[in-house]
Amino acid sequence: MKLHLLAVCFSTTMIGLSGGSAHAEDAKSNVTVVLAETVDVVEPCMAARQDVGRVISENVNEMLVEFDYVNGGLKPRLATEWSKIDDDTWEFKLRPNVKWHDGKPFTAKDVQFTIERNKNKKLSCETGGKYFGGTEFSFETPDANTIRITTKPAQPILPLLMTVMAVESAEATPADEFTRKPIGTGPYTFDKWEIGQSIVLKRNPDYWGEKPQVEQASYLFRSDSAVAAAMVDAGEADIVPAVSVQDATNKETDFAYPNSETTSLRIDTRAAPLNDRRIREAMNLAIDRQAMLGTLFPEQAKIATQLVVPTTIGYADIPAWPYDPEKAKELVKAAKADGVPLDQEIRIIGRNGQYPNATEAMEAMMAMLQDVGLNVKLDMYDVSVWNGYFVAPFVADSGPTLTQSQHDNATGDPVFTAFVKYATDGSHSMVRDPAVDALIAKATSATGDARTKLWKELFAKVNTEIIADIPMFHMVGFTRVSPRLDFKPTIATNSELQLSQIRFK
Repeated sequence: MKLHLLAVCFSTTMIGLSGGSAHAEDAKSNVTVVLAETVDVVEPCMAARQDVGRVISENVNEMLVEFDYVNGGLKPRLATEWSKIDDDTWEFKLRPNVKWHDGKPFTAKDVQFTIERNKNKKLSCETGGKYFGGTEFSFETPDANTIRITTKPAQPILPLLMTVMAVESAEATPADEFTRKPIGTGPYTFDKWEIGQSIVLKRNPDYWGEKPQVEQASYLFRSDSAVAAAMVDAGEADIVPAVSVQDATNKETDFAYPNSETTSLRIDTRAAPLNDRRIREAMNLAIDRQAMLGTLFPEQAKIATQLVVPTTIGYADIPAWPYDPEKAKELVKAAKADGVPLDQEIRIIGRNGQYPNATEAMEAMMAMLQDVGLNVKLDMYDVSVWNGYFVAPFVADSGPTLTQSQHDNATGDPVFTAFVKYATDGSHSMVRDPAVDALIAKATSATGDARTKLWKELFAKVNTEIIADIPMFHMVGFTRVSPRLDFKPTIATNSELQLSQIRFK
């Protein structure tokens, strides 16, 4: 199989394919997107979750600042400019004359409302928990189109943080519950949601920016990669953002590209027997990662040693875990001799459709862990159930768990990873270590070489001293695109799919 491999990081290749129209003439400006997971919420504060972000981000609800995934760097979106007032405060000038989909004006109060809503513990917002944890905010609004944001501790990269926050209407959005019909400022309005079946977005006739070519987008959900890929061949769909390596067999429509995702299993370091470091080391030694490449995972994927990709600042020089089942068995035997309760069942909490071959990968890992003497069981769940195990407050009395994870950090700084994954109050964290908390706080407010050095210290600590995860692979994505489209898949395709970037032939 020969695929077009896109260049690493932020490069991109224009897809120009031949072929006739796949849709009826009266629907030639409409597209159908097939997602592997059923979208169970459409709340913009959950757009940091891949399944939600691909529908909502920059389509319905826009960010203050947009990250340029092609060229790198930041560019204006709802904010036209930003500047640092002092070490703790940034000022953002907002785009004038922008309207929400209900016709109300977009103002600074919407930005403040969005940040406060993301910090609302009653909501457990993915964006707030993942990116704003450990940061306190205060605000000044000198006028309707200006907002000054002060953070504690200081956030020297606050404009970068604003690239992941979908802004919501203060008037139209419920404060203490998820919205079921988001009101945005984006180029598309949220039209219809048939729960479990489909979502429809329609082009916003009053959009402040350039008019996109796509008039309507329908999102369907198919967990079987082969079925989804076949829908494009049959003219029933236009884009499948994620197909498995086994199904990416058509060099005319299938495109591979290195992405920013890192797969792993998060270890519950709090519960026996997983609270014993020897067991956590044994689990890493028990996994034959090399054997999975080219079979369950794409051969272009890279074995991971930490949850950030090598292009992230602070990426630490950590050797990959070797496959050494004999040493793993020795560690398990020694722990058992010291009274570690190895008869306790360890549950792998898997997520259906999280990535191609997700279930098969978890089955293989379960077998490898069992082979070194661990009592391991696999439970695969849809995202709505899996989320209860993955995001705090965690499911109570769940016993020791290994939770399947895929983490996306496309913007190059560990602040998007460190707190949420490893801080005591991090919404995904199973680590409880004051030294880790202090290191994260210090690195978050640092700049330049000091920031890089501190992040390296953190990743070395959590991956070699603590062993908080079973890191697996830095992933490669495969996308199938209809021959009737010109489209630029980028590293962003994991977390967003901007309809305005789609062109027709």
